[in-house]
Amino acid sequence: MQLNDKVIIITGGGQGLGRAMAEYLAGKGTKLALVDLNQERLDEAVAACKAQGVEARSYLCNVANEEQVIQTVNQIADDFGAINGLVNNAGILRDGLTIKIKDGEMTKLSLAQWQSVIDVNLTGVFLCTREVAAKMIELKNEGAIINISSISRAGNIGQANYSAAKAGVAADTVVWAKELARYGIRVAGVAPGFIETEMVASMKPEALERMTAGIPLRRMGKPAEIAHSVAYILENDYYTGRVLELDGGLRL
Repeated sequence: MQLNDKVIIITGGGQGLGRAMAEYLAGKGTKLALVDLNQERLDEAVAACKAQGVEARSYLCNVANEEQVIQTVNQIADDFGAINGLVNNAGILRDGLTIKIKDGEMTKLSLAQWQSVIDVNLTGVFLCTREVAAKMIELKNEGAIINISSISRAGNIGQANYSAAKAGVAADTVVWAKELARYGIRVAGVAPGFIETEMVASMKPEALERMTAGIPLRRMGKPAEIAHSVAYILENDYYTGRVLELDGGLRL
């Protein structure tokens, strides 16, 4: 798929990896619909994309809310007249050991911690994929949906909720690739390892050193490297049903 003038939706598009993807795709002439919950960050991201001469719009939406997702996708289709792709990037962290004992006291991962991550990182991906795919079929727009999974899909300590959600995303990527191919919609994924986002940059130097020590390339990935991979999948019309691992060789 040639990206010039194509309409791509990016959830979590106001910051971090989402914004990096948006700016990278803007450089290829893509029209962008950025979805997030932070209007200030969205405004900044939209301005950065528009500065590259492309059309970009912002949409406030909680991807875990079915009604909001339906309304937002309909609005995007009305605003742009087409939808050619989606990047399911929005996600949250609520890390914690399932059971933790410290100084003789036991604590448990709460149901709220579990459910909030599942709601956004898995149910949100389902809702956005379902609604965007339906709208693309309705509009007779072919294209691609890309799900952002994670190296943690293999199972990472302290991330029972996040690992489960990202494993589910990887599995459903295969399901949807098989289901939607008949409509000219490819579905694929990217599973990043440790990436230099704002959240990671705020960590203590010693923690960052420990984090990178186990990566064969001895460094974390850059947001632009994830964005490059997203663009590659969007552009390569034979890539579907697979999750591209981008982790510097790290294995959990």
